[in-house]
Amino acid sequence: MNFTLRNMPDRDTKPRQNGITMVMDKGLSINEVENFLSIAEPYVDVVKLGFGTSFVTPNLRGKIEVYHKHNIPVFFGGTLFEAFLVRGQMDDYIAICKDYGISYMEVSDGSISIPHAEKCGYIEKLTKHGTVLSEVGSKDATNIMAPYKWIQLMHDELEAGASYVIAEARESGNVGIYRGSGEVRQGLVNEILTQIPGEKILWEAPQKEQQLYFINLLGCNCNLGNIAPTEVIPLETMRIGLRGDTFSRFLSDAQMRL
Repeated sequence: MNFTLRNMPDRDTKPRQNGITMVMDKGLSINEVENFLSIAEPYVDVVKLGFGTSFVTPNLRGKIEVYHKHNIPVFFGGTLFEAFLVRGQMDDYIAICKDYGISYMEVSDGSISIPHAEKCGYIEKLTKHGTVLSEVGSKDATNIMAPYKWIQLMHDELEAGASYVIAEARESGNVGIYRGSGEVRQGLVNEILTQIPGEKILWEAPQKEQQLYFINLLGCNCNLGNIAPTEVIPLETMRIGLRGDTFSRFLSDAQMRL
């Protein structure tokens, strides 16, 4: 940090197990990645190459190497996993991950229907090749699951070996744990947290108000995903009370009376 401020919240440092910021890269160039990391590297824990962008990104290998040079793991979006799976190319997917040095893998069923026992089998299989993040929830806004279903799916996928479960929201933040307006389904979130440890959930939260909700609910070390590269620094200030939205969150009553 550039200055000394007393009584700051206890923000976990890298390599973090909690307080993860997962960034959504939807097509940055190599130069843009270099520029982005020159300022944001300390606050980026993992990068998702969104949906199927890695299939069409020129010089993909060079781009991944830049992230790895900065000790930031990268993974392909769950949609790409589903694209390989639905075509019967699971072994090809594993081979490609190995070829590109990808040690994080996302297992999702947001675009296709996979029997849950089968999905858990894929999670278990991929844990032999790296760290698995499994996504729960549908990209179809009309597919609304009851809280008990979210809990059961998350529990089973963690049991199958997923390191974290991702609560689906898409890059727009208007499905899954959110209503179409982007408003958090607070009852759903609170019920999930009665059964699933918050530190094992990566909440997709692309919108500022969504990020603020989870910081207020769970503190500065909540796990947040689908963060735009340009929002990493603003998010970090919000996490530690250096943005108006959370300025009083970490101050004592005495400090607030000054």
